[in-house]
Amino acid sequence: MCFDADSTPPIPAISGAAISHDEPVLEAADGNRFAAFAATPENSKNAGIVILPDVRGLYRFYEELALRFAERGYPAVAIDYFGRTAGAVKRDDAFEYMPHVEQTTQAGIQSDVAAAVAYLESSAVFTVGFCFGGRSSWLAAASGHGLAGAIGFYGRPGPGREGSPGPTQRAPEIETPILALMGGDDPGIPVEDVDAFDSALDDAGVEHEVVVYPGAPHSFFDRKYEQFAAESEDAWNRTLAFIEHYC
Repeated sequence: MCFDADSTPPIPAISGAAISHDEPVLEAADGNRFAAFAATPENSKNAGIVILPDVRGLYRFYEELALRFAERGYPAVAIDYFGRTAGAVKRDDAFEYMPHVEQTTQAGIQSDVAAAVAYLESSAVFTVGFCFGGRSSWLAAASGHGLAGAIGFYGRPGPGREGSPGPTQRAPEIETPILALMGGDDPGIPVEDVDAFDSALDDAGVEHEVVVYPGAPHSFFDRKYEQFAAESEDAWNRTLAFIEHYC
């Protein structure tokens, strides 16, 4: 499963940080208009973050995550996936997202990512995705966005619906460093699939780090999972270190 609607990132807020936030509607090159949440620090570092949510699309967890990045100096924009089928509006917890997930395409998602990259106007842009978004984050690294890096939490690296190639299969096309943060006890993503992704990145000569947290489930990066607080803290620190290293 992915995050519950009331989940929050396991990251401490920085009290008094000078940031602002907005809810822009972005437009992709194909004319799609989609909802977003943007957080901007008063004094920005030279990197921006595109946040790619799980299958639920844009909701509180990712708005909070954008704020946490901004508090640390990184402008961030979290995007919604369902502008083409559900419009550019905010939705409540009762939204039935799966029929809309089934209508998404990587071409559409990557068109929206391109719009988010342009919105940030940063010299270095990283994608950070979770589950469905983790996979899309790694695929963004093979989609010509000029990213500085692509980070994925428990994304599926193997083939997608109807056998479409996943990050493992597209590793030779990946143009930017990769960070993968995976649960070792994730029944939906066997460790063998993670190892295959790691090997494919090795073979393709892609700079990367693949981290598997033993015993951690899918969606472990959640304040509710107090028993995995140490793993979450490590994953967050690795994310910040990766951005700092490659920006």
